[in-house]
Amino acid sequence: MSIFGSSHFGLPRLKPLSSKRAHVVSVLDIGSTKVVCMIGRLTPRAESEILPGRTHNVEVIGIGHQKSRGVKNGVITDLDAAESVVRLAVDAAERMAGLTIESLIVNVSAGRLQSDVYTATIDLGGQEVDANDLRKVLAVAGQQSLRQDRAILHSLPTGFSLDGERGIRDPLSMFGDVLGVDMHVLTAERAALKNLELCINRAHLSVEGMVATPYASGLSALVDDEVELGCASIDMGGGTTTISVFAEGKLVHSDAVSLGGHHVTTDLARGLSTRIEDAERLKVVHGSALPNASDERDIVTVPPIGEDDRDQPTHVPRALLSRIVRARIEETLELIRDRIQRSGFSPIVGKRIVLTGGASQLTGLPEAARRILARNVRIGRPLGVSGLPTAAKGPAFSTAVGLMIYPQVAELEEHAVQGGMLSQLTGGNGRIARMGQWLKESF
Repeated sequence: MSIFGSSHFGLPRLKPLSSKRAHVVSVLDIGSTKVVCMIGRLTPRAESEILPGRTHNVEVIGIGHQKSRGVKNGVITDLDAAESVVRLAVDAAERMAGLTIESLIVNVSAGRLQSDVYTATIDLGGQEVDANDLRKVLAVAGQQSLRQDRAILHSLPTGFSLDGERGIRDPLSMFGDVLGVDMHVLTAERAALKNLELCINRAHLSVEGMVATPYASGLSALVDDEVELGCASIDMGGGTTTISVFAEGKLVHSDAVSLGGHHVTTDLARGLSTRIEDAERLKVVHGSALPNASDERDIVTVPPIGEDDRDQPTHVPRALLSRIVRARIEETLELIRDRIQRSGFSPIVGKRIVLTGGASQLTGLPEAARRILARNVRIGRPLGVSGLPTAAKGPAFSTAVGLMIYPQVAELEEHAVQGGMLSQLTGGNGRIARMGQWLKESF
């Protein structure tokens, strides 16, 4: 059954995980460079000082990854090619785990991700705040965010206020006259999500939930102090670079830029007249985001672009290769800096930036980012997950691991979406809506 089969503006939400039994969760990270399927077993865990936000231990029992085809800048461009890659990745993960999966949690990079904050207030009349008041104020905020052409990926209450006093995390049982909420809503274009779902449905799989790529990578790469104090996670993928800002334990802003590691590769292929595969190898082996004194002396061999045996490889100084790489990397970092500044969350981010994603592994990138962003930068790798093969412990797999962590925090956004969906289904002021409201308030 299609998740877009009805007129819902939000997508289906994951059910909260049981704190008493283990769950098997399957996820799919569809990127411009690779497609990764992971199957994990989530087992309840006791409260711990290490990663206290996690409710379950995650053990990866199956993983499969393939070179991506039919995907450009996070958008499905060839359904047949993308479907075959999804099938191969899922099949490899199923064989390793020894089980068959039917549904997946999938990431979203496409659809022009947009972050908005909506504020809503309701009158309490000096009474105590109860669960019904919270539902009402979240529903009012949720109603403001509904748009015909966009689907809601995430809606997170970032903070409550009582009588104008902001910064209240949980107003339940407090007294006041006016209750307010700030709701962060992350939306994407419906057409891009439909194509993503169609690609997965064609592989005879259903979509259990959709998660924005910046949210997923932030969940896996950031430590709790960074999430509390305020921090930006920058996921540098092959086709897109996504930004997520976390503060006080919640996602407060997201953005995406259509530049990534593959743009560096195509710049090298054009500038040095070589094939894409050879340009990728040259980038990984010799590319650097920092100038080096020995670059002018070191000579790099560039394979010819043709198949003719008479074509001789060319020899260029490494300085030329580094200049091409550096130009694109600096452009990307400057764009990220401007986006963070324009978002208004620059003071919340402070001096903390975490780089993750496959393109963040380029030599000298953290140093270049420190210079351009003027902040402390570290490389973020997936945290708190067991069973990952050595090859999958790097920043390139942060999004896939984040999708595995997401079910543990999905309940943070459940109430707001339910409020919005209920009004959608019942028309807001219809007889069923009024009767349902009376039942809720009376019993």
